[in-house]
Amino acid sequence: MKIAIASDHAGFPLKEEVRVHVAKLGHEVADLGAFDTEPSDYADFALLVGKALMTGEAERGILICGSGVGVCVAANKMPGVRAGMCHDTYSSHQGVEHDEMNVLVLGARIIGAAAAFECVEAYLKARFIASEPRFVRRLNKVKAIERQYMPAAVGAALNS
Repeated sequence: MKIAIASDHAGFPLKEEVRVHVAKLGHEVADLGAFDTEPSDYADFALLVGKALMTGEAERGILICGSGVGVCVAANKMPGVRAGMCHDTYSSHQGVEHDEMNVLVLGARIIGAAAAFECVEAYLKARFIASEPRFVRRLNKVKAIERQYMPAAVGAALNS
């Protein structure tokens, strides 16, 4: 699977560890930055991962900032992006299985590398349970909200 990964400066050290771990799991990794600990803006990196998903350049994403909150908020402003901040393995796989989460968000100041690796593995192994009508119904409601409140963005995303 092709995974787009990015972080701001606060997430950079953990991103580097996670990037290597994801590659060792056999996935293709697109590292979209940051590439050092010089101060940077989390929204820029959320945008890069979101665009990679919207264009099909990546199947899933991983975003990391200090708390995880900033990149999660920014990423969820993009149509088709369903980012969830997870610091436990249950949420990491359940978010995919029930909600078709396509971006795993981690807070580098909240979670250590070992726990992050476990969350990443649970996330990457999980698949949306499309055979379960309640999950499909709920996801369709989320998509309807997106179409209603982001019509121009959704149209542009579909046409790009």
